[in-house]
Amino acid sequence: MDSPAAAVIPAVYGASDRPPRGDYSRGGSVQADYTCPQDWASYTAADHDTYRRLYERQAAQLPGLACDAFINALPSLGVKDRIPHFDEINERLHKATGWEIVAVPGLIPELPFFTLLANRKFPVTDWIRKPEEFNYIVEPDVFHDLFGHVPMLFDPTFADYVQRYGAGGIKAHELGAGEKLSRLYWYTVEFGLIRQPDGLRAYGAGILSSVGELQHAVLSDEPRRLPLDLLRAMRTRYKIDTYQSNYFVIEDFAQLFDLTAPDFTPIYEALAVEADIEPGVLLPGETGKA
Repeated sequence: MDSPAAAVIPAVYGASDRPPRGDYSRGGSVQADYTCPQDWASYTAADHDTYRRLYERQAAQLPGLACDAFINALPSLGVKDRIPHFDEINERLHKATGWEIVAVPGLIPELPFFTLLANRKFPVTDWIRKPEEFNYIVEPDVFHDLFGHVPMLFDPTFADYVQRYGAGGIKAHELGAGEKLSRLYWYTVEFGLIRQPDGLRAYGAGILSSVGELQHAVLSDEPRRLPLDLLRAMRTRYKIDTYQSNYFVIEDFAQLFDLTAPDFTPIYEALAVEADIEPGVLLPGETGKA
């Protein structure tokens, strides 16, 4: 960890009147890179029960909707009836792909986020939602981050993609293109779909940790589904407070990794002169039936 910071500034994404969630002071224990010790002792019995109920509800929905890589890796999270100790997961995760999870107090700015990913460290918010937020929460909590994101980090190819994304994010930040690149993260790591031999499946954490969006993303006729194209994805705006109206589909994780191998500078140059595309809008020649 970095040395403790005198104060770190909470991150705010999107338009919102709500103050950021999470305690960013932690008595000085939050480091300059926004990591902090997991305050496991502060979880109440109600917190652990909330995690247990969320886990049970989501796990029951996975068959036929979640990708095989996610379903196969989910047991690696360990205990289901309480919030896990991050160290317990790290013992297994580091052996599998060289990654580790690190606690953060909430949303963090893009450069610290990219830097952690580039170093194979995945930031996990350590607070959990309140009972009244059981069905929907705007900011990611420990359940979203653990259940939604961490199982996919056990897949070697996907794990390498996330590291490559982080390294590319540092460069994008330097070029002033971080916001455009964040859309790629949104449409892959958060809301990505993959085509398996047995049908369309979800691999994005925002889908896999949502009680309603899993059915919507995979089965509904309402959203548009497009083959993943880097320029198209990074031109496309997204919604943070409703189900997505469009998703991008990959054929396998090797495709995702290979797509991000080239230098993105020409893409950023193209994006500078291309107009953004609103969610759900189809361009000429697109059917939305990928």
